[in-house]
Order: sequence, then C-alpha cells, then structure tokens
Amino acid sequence: MTDVSVDLRSPTPVYEQIRSQVAGLVAVGVLTPGDRLPTSRDLARDLGIAVGTVQRAYRELEATGVVTSRRRVGTVVADAEPDRPGAAAVTELRAAVRRARAGGLGDAAILDVVHGELRTVRPTDEMTVGGES
Repeated sequence: MTDVSVDLRSPTPVYEQIRSQVAGLVAVGVLTPGDRLPTSRDLARDLGIAVGTVQRAYRELEATGVVTSRRRVGTVVADAEPDRPGAAAVTELRAAVRRARAGGLGDAAILDVVHGELRTVRPTDEMTVGGES
C-alpha cells in the first residue's frame, strides 16, 4: 500500500492522515473488500512513524466499519455494504469529481472547493443530496 504518505509538518495528526487516506482509497475502489492492509509495524517502518500511530488509525477505521482486524488474518478492508450510511453520497461525490475534471478543473481546484464547502456548510444544516434528505 504505497499510496499512503504522511506529512509530519502538517497540522493534521499523522493517525488522521493515514485514516483519511485509507478511507479514501476504499471509497474510490483502489482498496477493495478483502484486501489486506500492511501490518502496523510494516506501515510504521515504511512511513518512519511510531507503531502506535498506525494502530490508532486502524482502530478508527475499524470503528467506522471500513476495515476489520482479526488475529492471524490482520487488517482487511471490510465487505462493502450498499446500505452503509453515506454510500449514496460517495457515489454522488465520485460523479461530481468526474464532472469537475471534465469541466477543466484540476485536482487542487476541486479540493479547494470541497475544503471551502466543508468550512461553510455546518453538519447540522439540512440538505438534500441526490434526492435524499
């Protein structure tokens, strides 16, 4: 899983950087159900960070149902649940990214829009996405 990297100078905690990147890789289908994640020790070594930091990221991923961890099996991507909360929103976001790229926006501009929306739209705002409320 060489797609994960960390920025030690970032204000975002390292465990959160790992958690969000792995969750993103699962959301877009780069990591699929049953794929094994590296051991905490291996990923920590590869990234040059503490094992406990990777373990915290994996615990957070497990708590949200993105991965499952079992002795002797390790940490694997959980089975896809079409009824998982947010599944429809992820589909909508994927389509929006494709439309934005087709419309000429680069990745940095798309991320700027998303970050801006995250700052201005409060989680308690009632919104509809794709006809859902």
